Amino acid sequence: MDAEPGTPGDAEDGGGPQADAPDSGDTAEGGTGPDAETGKDAARLSEAEAELAAQRLERERIEKRKAEKQRIASGTKLSGTAADLLAAVRAVESGEKPVAAVFQEPEPTPRRTAAEPRPQPVSAGAAAVAAGPAPQTVEAVRLVLSEGGAPEVLAPQVASLLGEGAGESLRSDPWQLLRVGGVRPEQADGFARALLGAECGPDDERRGRAVTVWLLEQAALAGHTALEMSALTAALAQRSVPDPDAAVQSALAEGDALAFQDVLDPTAPEPEGDEERPVRVLVGLERYALAEESLADGLARVINSVPKEDGSGAEWEGTAASAGGSAAELIRAVAGHGLVLHTGGEASLAEPAALLDAARGLGLRAWAAAHSPIGRERFASLVGRADAPDAPEPAVATVAGLLSGAEGPGRDADGTLDLDLLVVLDAPQLDVETAALLAESLPDGARLVLTGDPAVLWSAGPGRVFADLLAARVCPQVASRRPDPGPLGELVSGIGIGELPQVEAPGKEVVIVPVRDAGEAVHRTVQLVADSVPRAIGVPAEDTQVITPGHGGAVGTRALNTALKEQLNSGPGRFGGFDPGDRIAYSPAPGRTLPGRVVKADAEGLHLSCAGEAVVVPKERVEQSVRHGWALTAHQAVGGRWPAVVVVLPGDAAQALSRPWVYTAFGRAERHLSVVHGVEQALPRAVAEIPAKPRTTRLPTLLAPQVPGATG
Repeated sequence: MDAEPGTPGDAEDGGGPQADAPDSGDTAEGGTGPDAETGKDAARLSEAEAELAAQRLERERIEKRKAEKQRIASGTKLSGTAADLLAAVRAVESGEKPVAAVFQEPEPTPRRTAAEPRPQPVSAGAAAVAAGPAPQTVEAVRLVLSEGGAPEVLAPQVASLLGEGAGESLRSDPWQLLRVGGVRPEQADGFARALLGAECGPDDERRGRAVTVWLLEQAALAGHTALEMSALTAALAQRSVPDPDAAVQSALAEGDALAFQDVLDPTAPEPEGDEERPVRVLVGLERYALAEESLADGLARVINSVPKEDGSGAEWEGTAASAGGSAAELIRAVAGHGLVLHTGGEASLAEPAALLDAARGLGLRAWAAAHSPIGRERFASLVGRADAPDAPEPAVATVAGLLSGAEGPGRDADGTLDLDLLVVLDAPQLDVETAALLAESLPDGARLVLTGDPAVLWSAGPGRVFADLLAARVCPQVASRRPDPGPLGELVSGIGIGELPQVEAPGKEVVIVPVRDAGEAVHRTVQLVADSVPRAIGVPAEDTQVITPGHGGAVGTRALNTALKEQLNSGPGRFGGFDPGDRIAYSPAPGRTLPGRVVKADAEGLHLSCAGEAVVVPKERVEQSVRHGWALTAHQAVGGRWPAVVVVLPGDAAQALSRPWVYTAFGRAERHLSVVHGVEQALPRAVAEIPAKPRTTRLPTLLAPQVPGATG
């Protein structure tokens, strides 16, 4: 089966360095971009416009920082037909195929038009929306693609990536085709051979540079913000680059990547005499490397600044005393510090909710932001006091909506968020770019609380922000003592510490359904969703979510969704395979998934309802951004919870399991969990022996010299 990105899977081309790299997100998901404007205009701003504006401003920041950096000196024909190449690109765009396994282990409001998927969750202020490529540029690229045997329909995408003069640029350097997601080095080699003929060879400098950038992009998709030089050169050698060091130096010289020397132990005393501190040399794509530096700078500013004086110490203490328990610890920590980390499971959400109520009661402009609309609504139900029925709507937004200006308090005259306290929920889902934008958006004196469950799967995008901050010990950390209740809480808590306990479940809260093969797994899953769970547990099919490790294979999301649709909402699928009433997973951009339902289809596109919001997906975007959603991967499901969950573990999923995956999947259930179990001892072995895989990041090292007491 196609392993869910970030789960173990077979390398498609022989693997590469750090082949045991960590969890990565679904390649058909992502975030949206922000907009500094507020009010009705901001609410109407589409996610696509916000992201295009965001990318432009982010690139301006990168160019400015890049200028301040000191860099370190240091083929055959296409393997398949043009249709094969196009299929590879489309598979990655839609998320149906995981990213190359090089660095991953062997997911009545105003109606909005759906956003164009972007390759990254970038967010920034509003600006003029960039126009698409000129028709003559697209035509020039189309001619070059045709001459090289590549699908001509890729022309608009290539023209957008390469900009003005794209046709000539692609002709002079055919390996730039690797910049299109889904294209692999062997396919770019064939394209280059068709264009360049005899002058094309594996030692071509252009090839070495392009493959270097491609490897760094694959590493980012697997969660790394940079790679150690030795890992990168080893991967280049595996891909027939004869001089890996020269290839890296070429990429650095052209500005395609940046290199860094990080001291291994920033806290160690200065060496004596001529002795030098040991360092590691890292190479990364500029956007991620500089986003991580921007995040470190922003967090250092928050940590080192004096929080705004709102309420006296006695008032904060009185509020804390009335809250009691871990909530009191959290309130006291926030009273005196700019940054606070809070950890805990689902039940612990009551503590940041108490903090938000307390802060607003003291007159602070306090807001919370969740990873998804489902998380936003769940947290909003906890905020507010029962004795204040006339209180304003809970101040809870999504992270994407907060940054775009479509939700939240808006921005002040300086362009920073108009608030005094921000509580970010689902903090493990923050990648470095989104986290950097949040940190940059905070005004001086604002308080920031990052809260979440550190045991769940990490972010879809590169970085491990929450885990890095916990390890760096740069600020107070409050661990909730509030356990998740019942047999499900006991089971998930045990998984979190590497155990798979047998729990008493008198109310059938946990049911194990053994299966022998893939066919039986599909049959039993459909039976559970359509009949057994509604009849025995009282949870209807529409409130039951199926979770499985991957998209492909006999028991992946595609196969399960086909079977579930036939049973639950059979229809002709007249609009791209969809019918009204179908459950769907809508990905407005890579790294983001919104569960929803199909309402109707017309000339405008596919009309969806996602968490109560009306969305229209143009027909040309349906294939890439919408799929059936009765069954999801764990990465798609993270941040959501359902009354009943059916986790499907077929025999071929054994290599895809890890403790974070099992913890995340099992933890999505509120009342009932059924496990369709075909992996035998692989399940307890994964829980006990396979923790989260490491990601190469720089955040702790960057924070160490800026924050007293930080651990690099």
